[in-house]
Amino acid sequence: MQWQSRQQLKFQALLAERARCFRHNLSENERILWSRISGKQLGVAFCRQVPVGKYIADFVAPAAMLIVEVDDRSHELKRTADARRDRTLARLGYRVLRVEAELVRCNVAEAVARIQAALQIAT
Repeated sequence: MQWQSRQQLKFQALLAERARCFRHNLSENERILWSRISGKQLGVAFCRQVPVGKYIADFVAPAAMLIVEVDDRSHELKRTADARRDRTLARLGYRVLRVEAELVRCNVAEAVARIQAALQIAT
């Protein structure tokens, strides 16, 4: 039992370090979106690159239990894994909103509107 706890603690520490690294190295699309949702601009606080369970979420609004993921083209090949991840996060009580990176790049206002709509559902 102690071995499992030590392994879990090591994993959580590794995940936290990786999330910290991600926070300092946002993708351009994540940076664009973060500039529009940070600082309670949408009425709730968002955190970026947050460990949730065994995953790192792009953006989390803890008060609304909403996770926003910015998906680039590589996610087209990861739909099964993303669906599994979303189910796991849902079991933890979160709703996951996936926003295409292309939408963020070309029409950030629409991406923000989708997040606002998801926040309305939460309240």
